Amino acid sequence: MDIGKQWQTIIDAAQEGFIIVDSGGKILAANQTTLLMTGYSEQEHLGKTCRVLNCTGCRTIGKGTGKDWCGLFSRGVMKEKKCLITNKENRSIPVFKSASVLYDDQGNAIGAVETLKERTENIQFQNELSSIRRIYHIDDGFYGIIGKTPVMQAMFELIENVAFSDTPVMILGESGTGKELVARAVHEAGPRKSKPFIKVNCASLNQSLLESELFGHVKGAYTGADKNRIGRFEAAHGGTILLDEVGDLPMATQVKLLRVLEEKKIEKVGDNRSIAVDVRIITATNRNLQELMTEKKFREDLFFRINVFPITCPAMEKRTEDIPLIVQHFVNVNARKTGKKILGLTPGAMKLMMAYPWPGNVRELRNTLEYAFVLCQGNCIGVEHLPDKLSQEKWPSANLASKGPEQDNERSSLVTTLKQTNGNQAEAARRLGVSRVTVWKRMKKHHIDLERDVLD
Repeated sequence: MDIGKQWQTIIDAAQEGFIIVDSGGKILAANQTTLLMTGYSEQEHLGKTCRVLNCTGCRTIGKGTGKDWCGLFSRGVMKEKKCLITNKENRSIPVFKSASVLYDDQGNAIGAVETLKERTENIQFQNELSSIRRIYHIDDGFYGIIGKTPVMQAMFELIENVAFSDTPVMILGESGTGKELVARAVHEAGPRKSKPFIKVNCASLNQSLLESELFGHVKGAYTGADKNRIGRFEAAHGGTILLDEVGDLPMATQVKLLRVLEEKKIEKVGDNRSIAVDVRIITATNRNLQELMTEKKFREDLFFRINVFPITCPAMEKRTEDIPLIVQHFVNVNARKTGKKILGLTPGAMKLMMAYPWPGNVRELRNTLEYAFVLCQGNCIGVEHLPDKLSQEKWPSANLASKGPEQDNERSSLVTTLKQTNGNQAEAARRLGVSRVTVWKRMKKHHIDLERDVLD
């Protein structure tokens, strides 16, 4: 039995849930309303039997096909009947269910079509949610990354260009901008997508544990090593390894990593035998590796080996037009997760979301909406549901009004000093009598770009 594209389009447009099964109860098609109602994806539905919904209105025999499978094939039709189905989160949903058997030209039962209509206002909510997703193209994310602004489109193009090579990629960007998502996109868009994607946080372990984590160890290599263990490089063989926070790698580990990059071989801790590995290496950091090299905390040869193809994740302040899309995405995610009928934000709440500077980037925005979901009991998130930090009265004056003379002088002084030091932030900090972190914060505060404002 073949479900043509035109029939799929028709049933997707219906407000009721539609499920088409064969004579053995196997699901052949389910429309969008059914997917929203049950929480299952299309892939999770197809090939499963209708038993997955655990419907209380079914008399399933399950001993064959047709009449031997379900009592519906004996009756031929089921009028609108009150039932309970179970969704993916194991919650009961009250529905009106109807069903009809489908016959071929010879009168043989070949399947059945079932319609599901919720007995609550949830169906209206789900349909409105579906409309919002279509209007804003929420499902059109690039490998899970949401964004339509030019800076994001440019980043997507870079990802596509580098995905089919084994060129080392370095992902740069502030904390919370989604560097791991970008790394996964590089992996998923390339020929290694069916192989492992392994992530290692280089800042979370000390040197000895980190080397064991990366390269593995043999039994007896150190106290507590009571058995052989493969490392992350071996586990990622054929696939991709992401070295997150690579700027925090100890110098000794940097030497070993450089050897892996050059020789494509690893040595387990406590062993002198080499093991060949075929791994694509992606690194990520929010630290300034140029400064670390100046301070002799990061090897230049390793930097130039991993920084072959840099990709920068834009901060939220560079893509404010994406905020409504990202907000709606996380509203949808939290609505499915919590079961709340929240459709979106009020205009006042969205205005605050658009105006707030988001120093924590996408991660902070996501956490803000989770907070709002806890407080909101209606259909829309209002200003009263947002954290106090988004209230304009709580913001620094720099975010509310035009810059005054004092701020202009601060910016001018910093730009002048950076020009005198040829962009060296550490030297600029020394001359101004402040810390390097303060220089970095002032550069961010006044939107100072080294290439544009200092080194041009």
